[in-house]
Amino acid sequence: MRDYFSLRQVRTLVFASVAALAASGSVARAQAPNPSSATDPFWGSITLKPATDEVLKLSLDEAVRRGFQYNLGLKEAESGELALQGQKNQALQQFLPTVTFTGGTGYYQHNLVAQGFKPSLLSKFKGLFPAGQAPAGFSTLTRDDLTTAQIHFSQTLFSGPVIAGYKAAGAATRAAYFAKMTARGQVVQDVATTYLRCIADASQVENAKAQVNQAQVLYDHEHQAHEAGTAANLDELRAQVQLQTQQQAVIAAQNQLDKDLILLKREIGVDPGQKMELTDPAPYSELAAQTPEEALATAYKDRQDYQNLQNQAVEFKAIHAAYRSQRLPTLKFTSFYGTSTVNGAGTHGNFVAFGTLNVPIFREARLRGDEDASLAQLQSVNDQLADLRTHMDQQVRSALLDVAANQKLVDVARSNVDLATRALSDETDRVNAGVDDNLPLVTAQAALAAAQSNLIESLYQYNVSKVLLARACGVLEQQYRVYLGK
Repeated sequence: MRDYFSLRQVRTLVFASVAALAASGSVARAQAPNPSSATDPFWGSITLKPATDEVLKLSLDEAVRRGFQYNLGLKEAESGELALQGQKNQALQQFLPTVTFTGGTGYYQHNLVAQGFKPSLLSKFKGLFPAGQAPAGFSTLTRDDLTTAQIHFSQTLFSGPVIAGYKAAGAATRAAYFAKMTARGQVVQDVATTYLRCIADASQVENAKAQVNQAQVLYDHEHQAHEAGTAANLDELRAQVQLQTQQQAVIAAQNQLDKDLILLKREIGVDPGQKMELTDPAPYSELAAQTPEEALATAYKDRQDYQNLQNQAVEFKAIHAAYRSQRLPTLKFTSFYGTSTVNGAGTHGNFVAFGTLNVPIFREARLRGDEDASLAQLQSVNDQLADLRTHMDQQVRSALLDVAANQKLVDVARSNVDLATRALSDETDRVNAGVDDNLPLVTAQAALAAAQSNLIESLYQYNVSKVLLARACGVLEQQYRVYLGK
């Protein structure tokens, strides 16, 4: 029974560690239109403090720290690790001696008649009494004070399933640790990505407000010119349409910023109603060149999900060994020592010590069934491990390509902003000189707004691609500042 319990417990450890890996998230994850902790715990958190009137100034480092402290997905991974650690300690007890002590004292009354004794039976033993007569007035009720104490000791000296099961429990615990570390990387990725998204949103809001100011100046100029009779009504209408278009852009950008800030607050345990101000500007720095081979070598060394799956392979190997070892004998030692004192008339002790050798004779069908099932699980994990190596190669190469492409897009976007700024300046001079109407000027303003918006989005995509590269290499938690150029 004890061996069966060990195998069942190990099977529970396996399922729990696999669940911990599934909960830890993947390296790259698409964001749903309306993220919710109901579908992904990393979008939720434990919110302990209510909102206040004070503005919370938040840096990226502080956001990551709060994510480590309050993020729901990480809390679940930590709870999974703690549960597996507890089950490992339960498995450890199979190796340790079990010692129990019981004791008690009390006053007891015994009915001899209820136990089969009758007064008539005494006549059969009258020769044993003095004078050959049974004592008169023999009572069938007896009373005594009884004090007892017992100590029991048992220990499994050898059991193949217990030994292999403990190895599996250790591997499951290590797998849970790496699942937790994978969850920490997921927190950094989600928090950093959302923080960068909010920075980009804030830049879009400022850009849209600047465009509103420019459009307002143009509209005021055209309105005054129309009132003076020096400009056509069409010019004023164009300027008004441009102004309202930019006002719409401000509303949309501000709404997107507010929603993304709520998402960031949910990820780091801040009340959604708390006023918050981001203190870090949009980072930009060129990343040191890496070859795919260098990045992949780093990933093999530092990727927690890879180490998680490696430990799961060790775990299933130990499970397979546990089922194979059920054919081996099991040796157990048990001992007992107890004392009894009746009516204070001295102590009588008794002692028992024995060993038990359990040798399975014929359970081959069941043993082969368990062994084949565990071997299939082991082969499945090894296949997943082989696939993960290829997947890591794919992720690293794709991330490197994204970083290189997005860096070029940033350069092009900056050039477009410069060109659009010069074009707007030239058109402004032409309109002021009376050479053109305001249609080219409105077009130039829209082109500059689009170029600035594209630059903001390109910077965001470039920074996110660097975050994903660091995650693909398994160094995001330790080096996200380096990759973002903070």
